Amino acid sequence: MHISLDQKTALVTSATAGIGFAIAQGLAEAGAEVIITGRQADKVDQAVARLQQQFPAARIRGLALNAATAEGCAQIIQAVPQVDILINNLGIYGTCEFSQISDQQWFEFFETNIMSGVRLSRHYMQAMQQQGWGRIQFISSESAFNIPADMVHYGMTKSAIQGVSRGLAKALAGSGVTVNTVLPGPTKTEGAMVMLENIAQQQGCSLIEAERHFIAQHRNSSIIRRFAEPREIANMVVYIASPQASATTGAALRVEGGIVDSIH
Repeated sequence: MHISLDQKTALVTSATAGIGFAIAQGLAEAGAEVIITGRQADKVDQAVARLQQQFPAARIRGLALNAATAEGCAQIIQAVPQVDILINNLGIYGTCEFSQISDQQWFEFFETNIMSGVRLSRHYMQAMQQQGWGRIQFISSESAFNIPADMVHYGMTKSAIQGVSRGLAKALAGSGVTVNTVLPGPTKTEGAMVMLENIAQQQGCSLIEAERHFIAQHRNSSIIRRFAEPREIANMVVYIASPQASATTGAALRVEGGIVDSIH
């Protein structure tokens, strides 16, 4: 299968590192014009430079704007009025005992993890619908199904994303626009590597052993028994963004190594 996204424009939020950057790489490699967002101008510039170095023929743009706010989304839309592919990757996470999660934290997670995607999808879906083709994706998490006891506020937002995505897919029925969620599990992002390095240091073991320890302790239903690479998540995203995935919509696509113990 040869995936070509030539003549397509893709917007990926929070794409200066981790899964978002890997998605931008995959889309650029497939021929799409790629626009990435991030809050810090220096990191956006660095990410754009890396992408341009890897793919000299690719069309890459960066926007130092915060999609976690209504103002930031409006600025993104003003800068890029129309796209063919929207990847709502922006998300925050953090552990906290339920009794200690403040109202402010609940609202912050809701605004960032849910409303960023809602606001951008609400705008970009309109031109997609008019042209009869488009791709909207929400990067969710296996935590949408396995709500972590120490991250209930995070898990709640990922469950809500599932509802938004399914409902939007139905609202766009027959339009040629597909809407899906992609659910990663533990992935070797920069933040995850810091966590594994801390575990390795505390236990006096190698990074590989630390990874195995984490999986055994916290994700023991994993079938692959390892963290995924960011590119493995991006591979699913790129396929779902392609013309070949035209019959896949309203789906929750798991790239979590089998952690969710379900056959459906």
